[in-house]
Amino acid sequence: MILDTAQLRPPTAPFRPRAARLVLGPTRRLGRPDGIWWPRTRDLARELGELADVIDPLWGRLIHVALDPRPWLLGPGGAIVVVNDHEVAVDRFAEGLNPHRILLQSYTAGYWDLLVVPPLTSASSAARIMAAVA
Repeated sequence: MILDTAQLRPPTAPFRPRAARLVLGPTRRLGRPDGIWWPRTRDLARELGELADVIDPLWGRLIHVALDPRPWLLGPGGAIVVVNDHEVAVDRFAEGLNPHRILLQSYTAGYWDLLVVPPLTSASSAARIMAAVA
């Protein structure tokens, strides 16, 4: 009996690691955002996990976030979100904080201010916005 092993191979798909869509400015400028971020969904815990994958090695572990809660789907947990197996404190400022900004704090490197491209923005529009800010 002849067995054709080509038919036994499972279908393969290219590996695509999770990656935050993030552009950081070359230098920090007082009063200006430090970069721009385009989350894929409104799920804050998921999106912060992907963002932390990128920024934790650069800035140290993310420990605190300040944001306007209206654009985000936040769980019932209140002021804590679990990000990559550690807790991140979340301050929700509905008034006074731009809904298109997020403030991040790490253990070692201080604070960062990022512009946020709304998650439902088309890829082409988001690319143009991010290029203009960069």
